[in-house]
Amino acid sequence: MSATLKKSTSNGSEKSETTEEQQEKIIEIRKLIGPLPEKLAIYCSDAAIARYLRARNWNVKKATKMLKETLKWRAEYKPEEIFWEEIAHEAETGKIYRSNYVDKHGRTVLVMRPSCQNTKSTKGQIRYLVYCMENAILNLPPNKEQMDWLIDFNGFNMSHTSVKVTRETAHVLQDHYPERLGVAILYNPPKFFEPFWKVVKPFLEPKTQNKVKFVYSDDPNSKKIMEELFDMEKLESAFGGNDDLGFDFSKYAERMRQDDKRMHAFWTRENPQSAALPQPMPTVPVDLNPVNLNSDSNASDNGKVDSSLSHGLVVQFLCQGYT
Repeated sequence: MSATLKKSTSNGSEKSETTEEQQEKIIEIRKLIGPLPEKLAIYCSDAAIARYLRARNWNVKKATKMLKETLKWRAEYKPEEIFWEEIAHEAETGKIYRSNYVDKHGRTVLVMRPSCQNTKSTKGQIRYLVYCMENAILNLPPNKEQMDWLIDFNGFNMSHTSVKVTRETAHVLQDHYPERLGVAILYNPPKFFEPFWKVVKPFLEPKTQNKVKFVYSDDPNSKKIMEELFDMEKLESAFGGNDDLGFDFSKYAERMRQDDKRMHAFWTRENPQSAALPQPMPTVPVDLNPVNLNSDSNASDNGKVDSSLSHGLVVQFLCQGYT
């Protein structure tokens, strides 16, 4: 939840903005949004606003519209108030969990195992996904904003997917967690995934295309991808690493209970890190209606899907392959 701003190093299709121009647009968005209740003010750090600007190619009106929709969602859904005891049953099989290691860039790693789905409640599955995202973000170092998705397709078949869950997952991630994906590793994906990827890929910006890696356990070149990203001594053996311990639900539950305390401290300003964030504005009724736009198109100027929506397409592709 860093407030540090850096100049974008994305592909050429994204507008190049100087630090001064970035700050001016962040200030403009703050004026458009107006005063916010404490938790929403904490959320709207400069870094957070910059993520929404990057997701909308530095278009202030579009970024403001997107951010307002997230603020409305957070005010109603209260993701920071989802705690372990509520969603623990969703985690029993290890279908999604935060690893106890980071990649070589210091990024949080979320392990996903689609074949380990253990519930049928769309609401429960989405709340658990949101919990995992919030937890992964909480554990990012101050200078990092993105995470890795390490997706194990061992035992996967199409019966493990749900169109409804896939679409809701894509909606939540693309609309409310923009610019959070660093890399998605597809480990031993079904063979039919690559043809679908070739269909999806042309609609994505190059920076998003480069975030998806196909990795196969019997491919030496794939092993190099893992070695470049991870410390193989810490990486789980299921992904070609040397750690044979695997997922332990009891130990994970204890980690999450401790993280719940940290989560509460962060959002109630008991955490010293929050002192560096903007001070809250007075709690007053907030107009979170979307900003009127001349065009609501999600396409960037070069005809590619913008980064937020492109992440959603990637999610749908990863979850189902043809949604």
